[in-house]
Amino acid sequence: MAANQARPERPAAVAGSFYPADGKALAAALKRLLGAADTGPRAAPPKALIVPHAGYVYSGPVAATAYGAIGGLKGVASRVVVIGPSHFKPFAGIAAPSAAAFATPLGPVAVDRAAIATLLDQGLVVIDDEAHAREHALEVQLPFLMAQLGPFRLVPLLVGDAPEAMVAAALEAVWGGRETLIVVSSDLSHYHSRDTAAELDGATARAIENLAGDALTGEDACGFQAIAGVLAAARRHGLKIERLGLATSADTAGDAVRVVGYGAWALAEE
Repeated sequence: MAANQARPERPAAVAGSFYPADGKALAAALKRLLGAADTGPRAAPPKALIVPHAGYVYSGPVAATAYGAIGGLKGVASRVVVIGPSHFKPFAGIAAPSAAAFATPLGPVAVDRAAIATLLDQGLVVIDDEAHAREHALEVQLPFLMAQLGPFRLVPLLVGDAPEAMVAAALEAVWGGRETLIVVSSDLSHYHSRDTAAELDGATARAIENLAGDALTGEDACGFQAIAGVLAAARRHGLKIERLGLATSADTAGDAVRVVGYGAWALAEE
């Protein structure tokens, strides 16, 4: 198969576990989460978001604060770059899938094969379906995006062992204009006590808000390399950053002993 020859749909891997597998139940869950999110009026629509990627019962309320901020992009943003960490397969660089679309309970999301071809031509990504097959970090973002934007083309990217400069270059290659939204998928600290997580995530939030991606490690955020890349691009493009939400699983649906941290940010033009 040629490097950019599209295969059929990539099946949903975590429907029924991370979020409802039934389309009507999923739509109702999204409506509840987005309805409860307090985003307020925005001076400028976001160019990029940083959002968590756990099961909706855990990170959904924080993710909804980010997705509530892009309602004004419906009919404007027709392409979304979703980039996050590879949880199941280690590899070097950045991986795209060969799929023509991603299946969801709300219907398929078409992959922007032209954008993938551009990234392949520039040597910025490889095709790796194995890395994408079980991965939840990108998949859980799609129903939120569908609810807020309607139809869009997807550029799905998983980051393995890749330097900040490579991630930033890949994002720059598909940066586009108002038609392109970038979503960075990452949770924060993992499996500390609630108090320790609050302290660690507070420090991570300050680094993110200072656009200091080089200060982050995998102990701070599982998607630290993707975050570092978008923050480097934000510095280049003069974007401002706004915190939209910061919480832990203990604040949403878990216990206070072994928690996961969640944060949401929007990056927009001054």
